[in-house]
Amino acid sequence: MLPAQMNRLTVQEAADRYVELVRARTLTGALSPATAEVYARDVATFVRLAGPERVLDDLTGEDIDAALLAFARKPDERRTTTAQPPRRDAPGKGLQSAASQARFRRSVSALFKHAAVAGWVHLNPMAASSVTARERGGLRPERRALTREQAEGLIQAARSPAAEAGPAKPKRRDQRTEVRDALIVLLLVTLGPRVSELVRANVEDFYTNDGVRYWRIFGKGGRTRDVPLPQDVALLLDAYLQARPGGGDDKALLLSWRGRRLARGDVQAVIDRVQQRVEPGQRRDVTPHGLRHTTATHLLADGTDMDAVRRVLGHSDLSTLGRYRDELPGELEAAMNFHPLLRRNATRPGADDSGES
Repeated sequence: MLPAQMNRLTVQEAADRYVELVRARTLTGALSPATAEVYARDVATFVRLAGPERVLDDLTGEDIDAALLAFARKPDERRTTTAQPPRRDAPGKGLQSAASQARFRRSVSALFKHAAVAGWVHLNPMAASSVTARERGGLRPERRALTREQAEGLIQAARSPAAEAGPAKPKRRDQRTEVRDALIVLLLVTLGPRVSELVRANVEDFYTNDGVRYWRIFGKGGRTRDVPLPQDVALLLDAYLQARPGGGDDKALLLSWRGRRLARGDVQAVIDRVQQRVEPGQRRDVTPHGLRHTTATHLLADGTDMDAVRRVLGHSDLSTLGRYRDELPGELEAAMNFHPLLRRNATRPGADDSGES
């Protein structure tokens, strides 16, 4: 029996076919558009690192390891600006995190898993790859939950007029975005949506039922969830809708002053801008995902039911929620100070349980 004839595609050809398939899965709801774009971006990076003209079936485990190591050494440019280039004066500073490396490896592995099924490779070279990212001991500092004081400082800064930050060139009336920026920060801090869910939000996704304002969030995998807004956030939403600029995208909730839907990177820029108005003692850099951690951490620390928090964040199961629960300073001491088994006796200092008079 003759062996099956392989389709000797180049790395670029295989990647193009695979990415086309991945994007097609968003039409059926099997993948969210944001997840599909992450796969596409990682695969495009792998093509550059492995060599677009090489034959996919000729790649070995050593070739995969070389590409994974090259990716690990790439600067992490997600938050790089011209004013703040990636630091190279300390090991690992500005380079890819362990989480990013692990995600990149999963994306490459998914490509080769499909290639093996489609007949593009004889053997999956990932089986011979030995490079893996180290296990994370914890979240990176910029992704951890803010403390209560830091979160309250961010909320207060978002609510305060931008003029309090100091003298600046006055903006035209149609360029003022303070109310929009405040809404972005409060939605992220109190509801913890994914940044992709926030920028995809439309005005029609917000509705009122029985006097309560809700946000219908379209999440990953085609799932939706209806989350009630805290009253302060609902009032701020109404204020923003009254001042919201007109523009080409009349459905999008969050618009630039030019009337265009905001992109993911714009949200980080808003957070960074508001952070400049936070008191220095309360200020700490944070990403939109870090604010998602902040929501989960403080709701759970306040005794909110775990399943309710899961539903707010849009997780499919409670095990995922555990990764979003960060340690808060002093919470262990507070818990032991008010131990539930000792509260009764704590109200009767010197009480003797022996029954002797």
